[in-house]
Amino acid sequence: MNAPIRPLFVNENMGGHATMHMAIRSALSGYPEVRPQFLDVPNAGFVRKLGAVSIPGLAREDFDLQALRIQLSNSAHVERRLRNWRNPYDVLHVYSQNVALLSSKALATRPSVVATDSTGEQGARILPERRVGKGTNSRIAFTKRFEKRAYESATLVIAQSEWAAKSLRADYDVDDSRIRIIPFGISVHDALPHITKSLPQITFIGTRLSRKGGDRLLDIWRRNLSTETTLTLVTRDDVKLQPGLRVFQDFRPGDPRLDTLLAATDLFVFPSEIDTFGYALIEAMAAEVPTISLEVAARAEIAIDGVTGLVLPEGADDVALLAAIRELLSDPIRSRNMGLAGRNRVLEKFDARVTTSLLVEILREAKSLFEAG
Repeated sequence: MNAPIRPLFVNENMGGHATMHMAIRSALSGYPEVRPQFLDVPNAGFVRKLGAVSIPGLAREDFDLQALRIQLSNSAHVERRLRNWRNPYDVLHVYSQNVALLSSKALATRPSVVATDSTGEQGARILPERRVGKGTNSRIAFTKRFEKRAYESATLVIAQSEWAAKSLRADYDVDDSRIRIIPFGISVHDALPHITKSLPQITFIGTRLSRKGGDRLLDIWRRNLSTETTLTLVTRDDVKLQPGLRVFQDFRPGDPRLDTLLAATDLFVFPSEIDTFGYALIEAMAAEVPTISLEVAARAEIAIDGVTGLVLPEGADDVALLAAIRELLSDPIRSRNMGLAGRNRVLEKFDARVTTSLLVEILREAKSLFEAG
């Protein structure tokens, strides 16, 4: 057995990150020599929310630094918690850099790893709630100062994809010798037998329809597909119901109902233009469901066009999306083979048991590199 190691995981539990952190915790149970501790960043309280409010006028052109203020608020919370942490640990793992902006001392004075699914340079222009304006370039430059300090202070930096690694090299001058790539995976269960229905079922999963392209899919379905398919939306948004449309608003990460829902799904459509990775896409593939997605960010490193489903070019219009849906629904044998190929790809690359094994190795490597000076 390997020597014991005591990592401290700082977890930014927002969006799909919560799914990822749950999978890591579960997979670590298979490593008795790893004795983890967890610092989960809580939801913002009144003071942190107050410091992150949008400033009218300035926000219109992205001059109010709202995103950075949110990150600095969360980072101040983490820095304070780390400074007062009393339980000993061997190596610090922080996901993502956005909660480590003020913790360069903690990162530099002991073995440490900073992991990210996207850099600030990449994320600054794709968030739908933050309009790109005249102040965006200044915001990126200001934020980058904090980010670079975090990357430079860490022993190693983990990119969740080659897409993210490329930005670390080109935009932040992180030496390739310090970058490791781990496509942090999910907890993979046995796929349930497919449930056959009278009409094919299309499924979409996304907390906010507007953020993930669900509103676009809903419009396409209502105009073209409502009489020949059913549509299931897993979202927290309110949606006007009609025959053939189901909406689940109470799903949370790890919900056991997800397996049954995906077993009844014939096609998973995820037309998000902002997701940097895409855990809903991986969950559908793990359930042997063929997928349709866009070639955005790291999504092209997850699904394989023509193999696990269809990957449309970034900017594909509604006509192309509808054609892709009809193409796969019209060929159930091909779609079934794509679903099987998708699950095999998840088992090979995105199973948390595989990716957590890589993570443990990198944590040990960071400890050894730091101790070697």
